[in-house]
Amino acid sequence: MNVTQLTDQLIASYARVGGINYLDGRNLPSKSAIAGITMELVRLLFPGFFDAKVIHSSELKVETATRMDAVLGRLEDEVCKAIEYQPPDDAAKRAPRKAAAALTREFLASLPDLREILQTDVEAAYAGDPAAASKEEIIVAYPFIESIAVQRLAHELYRRQVALIPRIMTEWAHGRTGTDLHPGATIGSHFFIDHGTGTVIGETCVIGTHVKIYHGVTLGARSTSGGQQLKGKKRHPTIEDHVTIYPGATILGGETVIGAGSTIGGNVFIMQSVAPGSLVIYDGLDMRVLQKPPKGKPSDYQI
Repeated sequence: MNVTQLTDQLIASYARVGGINYLDGRNLPSKSAIAGITMELVRLLFPGFFDAKVIHSSELKVETATRMDAVLGRLEDEVCKAIEYQPPDDAAKRAPRKAAAALTREFLASLPDLREILQTDVEAAYAGDPAAASKEEIIVAYPFIESIAVQRLAHELYRRQVALIPRIMTEWAHGRTGTDLHPGATIGSHFFIDHGTGTVIGETCVIGTHVKIYHGVTLGARSTSGGQQLKGKKRHPTIEDHVTIYPGATILGGETVIGAGSTIGGNVFIMQSVAPGSLVIYDGLDMRVLQKPPKGKPSDYQI
């Protein structure tokens, strides 16, 4: 076949299989542009860590202003496209460029607060991993830091009802780190995912403070067979403060609560709530839920 014949075949497919075409509509946010912007945002959050050259303190203000100005313009353009595609309210629908400008500046104003919470994540990773040589190693080398930084950035846009961009950001990080953190998830301070690969945290998951998770953990929905009818409903578990979840654990359901101070053993499958202070393990045959004894008792756990 020649090029004309190949083209005619594909055009016929476009007419026949129309559900995966996007033609004659508003311009969508660019995946490549969002990837570049996201990396620049990470550099703003962690100055000096991801640059090819040393940034001196005397140059910091100029470097930051230059980067901020570039990010502001590029991100505003992409946010405007997202608003034109799916406006969050009537005011944004009437004036998408004005809404994009205001929203982008509001988002960028959240960066100092995000730095505060990301510092607690770095501290949690360093305190929780004896293999970590330094906090610098954690920031430049651990995939967790990139994935949680991007998730926290994307979450700020998600809760402002910006379409498409938050998910593009977290899927970009997912592809780079192997960690799938939905931008809708609410994650408290001092959070740490050790190793990270294969961990999945769903959209409506709520995670407290000082939570440590290992690789291969799924915090998911009990069932997605309801499809779009489940949109907006709490489908993913709540993990309270000071919980540790070991590799391969699967915890499902919007009504499932893992109580504060609990430890979830590796490869367990949970679809019901667990009381605070529990230890959930497989004993080789079945899952067992053990309770911490009253203070002062000699054993660590009792049934």
